[in-house]
Amino acid sequence: MSKTGHSFKRNKWALFITLILLAISFQSGMCQSAGNKFEDSSAMWGRKFNLMPLPTKVVKENGSFRLDSTFTIAVEGKAGHRIYPYASRVLRRLSGRTGLFFKQDYVTPKASVDSANLIIKIGHPIKLHLGMDESYHLEVKPGGITLTSNTDVGALRGLETFLQLLKANKKGYYFPAVDIHDSPRFKWRGLMIDCSRHFMPIAVIKRNIDGMAAMKLNVFHWHLTDYQGFRAQSKTFPKLTKDGSDGKYYSQAQMKDIIKYANQRGIRVVPEFDMPGHTISWFVGYPKLASGPGPYKIERHFGVFDPAMDPIKPYTYNFISKFLNEMTSLFPDKYFHIGGDEVNGKQWDANKKIQAFMKSHNIKNNEQLQAYFNQHLLKMLTKDHKNMVGWGEILHPGMPHSIVIQSWRGTKAMVEAAKKGYRSILSNGYYLDLVQPTSVYYLNNPLPPGMDLTKKQKESILGGEATMWSEFITPETVDSRIWPSMAAISEDLWSIHAPDIKIPNGFMKSVPDSLMTPKVRFEIHDMYRRLDVISNELGQLGLKFRSNYRVMLRNLANGDNISALKTFVDVVEPVKLYNRPTERPYTQYSPFTRVVDAARPDSKTARHFRYLVDGYLQNNKTSSDTLTQIRSWLQLWKINNGRLQKTINHSPILDEIAPLSNELSEVSDIGLQALQFMHKNQKASRQWEVTSLKKLKTAAQPKAQVILKVVKPIRKLVLAVGSNGQMGSTSN
Repeated sequence: MSKTGHSFKRNKWALFITLILLAISFQSGMCQSAGNKFEDSSAMWGRKFNLMPLPTKVVKENGSFRLDSTFTIAVEGKAGHRIYPYASRVLRRLSGRTGLFFKQDYVTPKASVDSANLIIKIGHPIKLHLGMDESYHLEVKPGGITLTSNTDVGALRGLETFLQLLKANKKGYYFPAVDIHDSPRFKWRGLMIDCSRHFMPIAVIKRNIDGMAAMKLNVFHWHLTDYQGFRAQSKTFPKLTKDGSDGKYYSQAQMKDIIKYANQRGIRVVPEFDMPGHTISWFVGYPKLASGPGPYKIERHFGVFDPAMDPIKPYTYNFISKFLNEMTSLFPDKYFHIGGDEVNGKQWDANKKIQAFMKSHNIKNNEQLQAYFNQHLLKMLTKDHKNMVGWGEILHPGMPHSIVIQSWRGTKAMVEAAKKGYRSILSNGYYLDLVQPTSVYYLNNPLPPGMDLTKKQKESILGGEATMWSEFITPETVDSRIWPSMAAISEDLWSIHAPDIKIPNGFMKSVPDSLMTPKVRFEIHDMYRRLDVISNELGQLGLKFRSNYRVMLRNLANGDNISALKTFVDVVEPVKLYNRPTERPYTQYSPFTRVVDAARPDSKTARHFRYLVDGYLQNNKTSSDTLTQIRSWLQLWKINNGRLQKTINHSPILDEIAPLSNELSEVSDIGLQALQFMHKNQKASRQWEVTSLKKLKTAAQPKAQVILKVVKPIRKLVLAVGSNGQMGSTSN
């Protein structure tokens, strides 16, 4: 309860909702005005229709197709096994969004093409493979809709665009008349989920695969083993999960179910069994695989540890050969990931037999020893008709060009690999566990401008893959770290309209000001605008990146009203990059239920407030509406500390955020004082400016492993009325 009673509380939250809507309108207006300068007509219509990823070509036609309960779908051509259940799910999703009771329950071969409103024309079904044809042609006319594709997978991609086109007005729901030709920019568009460090239940995997399909991604990279757990059942070596998983693993029946589930959505499943490092969970049940003496137990901490497989024992290769034979028969995709990263070599250095072997075989260092190991794995995988995929460390002289390098070291490493004739996929800059703003991921680029590569070499860069490492991620938070940022990444990998700039290093906290040209600003603003719309649609698929947020806040509030807590958490973000582990040690058993876990990676409220401040200052402080919005936000945050303290008193888990909540109140008051100077058209005193900037600097420092994201725009207000600021006219 606020100090001024129920009436104030109701009015204030009505204002709160209004501010959000106004901020969205403000942002949208910026995008539309900028769009005339930078967009061709095709991209413009793709943006206007809120499509993501943007199609290759969109032509607006006259009229629209009106939707009612008589709407039906039929399939023409060689359909295959995927299209009927997929089209049926699309029909149900359409019914769910519109509330229409369609007479058609399922799409079956019996559905009449002559009377159908949406006709799906398919050339032939295909087996999923790298480089498969995913193109489609979607025509919406007032008299009906036609989706044409050479393959059934192309039809799946087109159906997702069809759903995104849905519009509404007073007359009801409709699809605007358009002519869309679309195909992907890259062949490999993936998401990796680490299920070893924190186990992810089947339901988590499936709902994220649904999200992937909606965003036209085509590779689910399943990280199944690491120090902290072996998650894939082996019937040949049952102790791998019996002793190395804490009972949390996927049975072979469950893995087959996931493979089938993904296949029905046009998504390949590439498993990863990391070796020779990251293998402690292997050694718990089979210690003879290790280079050092046991016993071993599951590693509960996070980091890079010494144990690694023994690369000179025949036992090691006999074991791996049998294991790979079992797993390659289970996973049908032609590509198989062996990890191969972060072997520090300490166990090898300490093993006298290994050192003697290296000397007798003229193996000069641990990199060459790992190459020796990888050559053995390559022969096994080749025998099992698989192509090897691995992290950057697997690239050694003598490795065949059939391997695929997953680059976590950046585009420079990819360029070097391409010049040597190797194929690669980019993950550097797409690390979702680093909780960076979506704009940073969006401006990443597997093929940035200025790459010194031939056309053939560029074709060897297959695409990219976002990585969801799970040291600090649980089933409750994983969706909020993947989505909605993954939707923006999907546009990088599918569309030709992604921002064409060169970022010096993908692992950044934010986009450098030097790159923020008017075109890039427009791209970012428009991406966020469309992302707000797409986020609603992703939530309808069952992804919990929004719903779990409120659940976590309710748990944190310990039964108290969450409004004050939400106001605070809405404007903070988790610390970025690898800064989280520095404050305290984490293990698998640590609580991941704090404010830092609930806070979202990219604060929408803070972003909109920043747009308001930037727009107000750029317009010479002449917009009274914008000023009112800025002042209202600051007033809300100023009084929120008193309300939140009551919640903190009931919930000790929130004690750690009390100092930052107080600082939010203080800096908001500073912002209000700056607005008052603007209103009076006065310069602030030097003492006030120095004192205010000092407080803002302190408030900008992380506390409780979260960052207050409204400090920078408030600082801009202070500087605008400071000694170097340019005062202009203002109005109330």
